[in-house]
Amino acid sequence: MIVLVGYVSIEGQTRKIAEAIAAEIEKHGHRALLFNVGEMVEYGVDHPQAAILCAPVHAGRYPDPFVGFVRREADWLKSIPTAFVSVSLLIRSELEEERQEAQDFAGSLFAETHWRPGMVHHAAGALRYSEYDFFKRWMMRRMAARERASTDVSQDHQFTDWTALATFTTEFLKAAVQ
Repeated sequence: MIVLVGYVSIEGQTRKIAEAIAAEIEKHGHRALLFNVGEMVEYGVDHPQAAILCAPVHAGRYPDPFVGFVRREADWLKSIPTAFVSVSLLIRSELEEERQEAQDFAGSLFAETHWRPGMVHHAAGALRYSEYDFFKRWMMRRMAARERASTDVSQDHQFTDWTALATFTTEFLKAAVQ
């Protein structure tokens, strides 16, 4: 089975997540087509039989190129097994209302694009202090302190649960094959 792993990445963590998904797909004997939907190029392959799309939440929204791709491809996405991986730091919050807010971002995307994937996974992203300008580093450090996350700005910090992501991918493949 050919599985499209489409993603948009702002600071690199969503790309890493998509790469891990693609590796897991190939570990199970399927073909993964890793595709940055933000590059706005056509993918030249037979139509994939399934798709896992990945996007980060920034400032309460998914990136416009990702939303545009889902809108353009909604009819095709509805015709095959699909899954969505939403990447947000809020999903690891200690506060239930913030975790719920992270889950609600995906619901808003589905309402806006009229696409509803068969499976959804919420992955925690990363604090990429090395990528931030002074103001964003200061703001993210304050937010991290509030969440009791690392405030060491001398290095980046990943919060993605790679085991949970691999399990999600495996479960999606089992469902898609059926």
